[in-house]
Amino acid sequence: MKKKIIPIVIAVVLIIVIAGISVGKVLLEKYSYSKERVDLDEYFHMSGEADVAIVLQDELIEERAKLFDGVYYLDIGTVHKYFNDRFYEDKGEGLLLYTVPDDIIRTVIGSNEVTDKNGTGSFSCVPARYQGETLYIAIDYVKQYANFSYEGFGAPDRLQIYTQWEERQVAEVKKDTAVRILGGVKSEILKEVEAGEKVIVLEQMETWSKVKTGDAIIGYVENKRLNESKAELPIPVTDYTEPEYTSVTRNYKINLGWHVVAGVAGNDTLDAVTANTKNLNVISPTWFKVSSSQGDFTSFASQDYVNKAHNMGMEVWALVENIEYKDSIDMYALLSSTTTRARLIDGLMNQVLTYGIDGINVDFEQISMDCGEHYIEFIRELSIPCRENGIVLSVDNYVPTGYTDHYDRKEQGVVADYVIIMGYDEHYAGSPQAGSVASINFVEEGIAKTVDQVPANKVINAVPFYTRIWETKDGQLSSQAVGMDMAEDYVSLHNMPVEWNEETCQNYAENTEAGSLLQVWLEDERSIEVKLNIMEKYQIGGVASWRLGFEKPEIWDVIEAYLNR
Repeated sequence: MKKKIIPIVIAVVLIIVIAGISVGKVLLEKYSYSKERVDLDEYFHMSGEADVAIVLQDELIEERAKLFDGVYYLDIGTVHKYFNDRFYEDKGEGLLLYTVPDDIIRTVIGSNEVTDKNGTGSFSCVPARYQGETLYIAIDYVKQYANFSYEGFGAPDRLQIYTQWEERQVAEVKKDTAVRILGGVKSEILKEVEAGEKVIVLEQMETWSKVKTGDAIIGYVENKRLNESKAELPIPVTDYTEPEYTSVTRNYKINLGWHVVAGVAGNDTLDAVTANTKNLNVISPTWFKVSSSQGDFTSFASQDYVNKAHNMGMEVWALVENIEYKDSIDMYALLSSTTTRARLIDGLMNQVLTYGIDGINVDFEQISMDCGEHYIEFIRELSIPCRENGIVLSVDNYVPTGYTDHYDRKEQGVVADYVIIMGYDEHYAGSPQAGSVASINFVEEGIAKTVDQVPANKVINAVPFYTRIWETKDGQLSSQAVGMDMAEDYVSLHNMPVEWNEETCQNYAENTEAGSLLQVWLEDERSIEVKLNIMEKYQIGGVASWRLGFEKPEIWDVIEAYLNR
């Protein structure tokens, strides 16, 4: 009997042992730590010999750096996005420019020479160089114009960059462990850390924490391997001090009127267009008209005009525009060349200083999106001699919309003295439907969006002294722009009943005559007063008017009341 039982017991024991071994293997497989390692080249998305990954703050960003001759470089797009957008590339002339309030600092791309108003010196490395069509700027050159810290690591090449230094949580590793790509013992290893190493705790979960190591590897560590975290406040980098862009904004409200001067003889109309004005303290004659892509312009400037305006208590802010000869001008060619920008600026300043002109008013319209960076560089560069000579620089702008963002009102608000909103042409010649030239919502939206980007005391809103007479006949829409008196005469002549329209805050007239629908949204003293009330609400720097000679005399009473508030 015993002989029969013993084999059975042995078999059962063997089964139990085998089962135990199997269960043990399963448990070991489930709970043991993986020793598989991550390919760090894949983790950092490395591509190419000179490629350098960037960890900005606590994130691996998609932008890349380059390592050329032991020097780290950033492409100009990355520099603009994260550090400083004033670096300017002139592809045609092979220059990298950086504009400060009183100087243009330049380097020939590929050379280590840097030139400023004090002469030419050598930088420690090549500040800017091309790889293919992409411009790369040495990170140490960028660091001269922005506050940030960086540290480089190898295998694979990567940069840790900080531009902000907020309080963070840190912890010491209390036992040798591994940083894994995900939370879990089966996750692959990014790197091993030793007891005593400090990591930044980015996120703490129930059993694992997301951390960043001292060499910029981001992964996960078990909480039991970390000492209790504590707050740490990094020391910020303050090597760079933003230069002060001084302005010559006035301590009173500007009341500017544009005076259309189409030729030298137009200067003789100064008395006529200002006869009914009150408290007009700036006049802007349309004197300078860009005439070529090489920076040429025509000038109708007059010393007698300047003297007379000064004697009348007005400053002269001469306007420069690009519309008169628009068919023969390539604004991209003009503004994208450092040489032609300088030629235009030098010519304008020569006129300003020769005639004792008080300011320049830039009215460059229909600037294409791809020309935006060149346009704002022109404004920066023009601001330098204006600032040096105490000349007021004002810049005319459309009411802000998404497709005019490239005019960069924010930067204008830094480098220029006044940013003028052309608060009209809501509906214009060629509009698909009839409507107001400047309804109150359109005007307020333009002011509100501008003061979000520009200091309010630098903002001037321009009001229209004109209106449009609209006619719809046989489905065809046409219009003509006329002055205030002519518009009212038209309404009277065509027996058009007039009613105040609360939506636009304008008097509205409409009639049907001989199969034509006639519509007029009138600009008059009442509509202008409502606009001035909005301007007062936002405490902006003043009012401008397009154009002198189109207004009713009564307009000046409501403008005078606004100025005296």
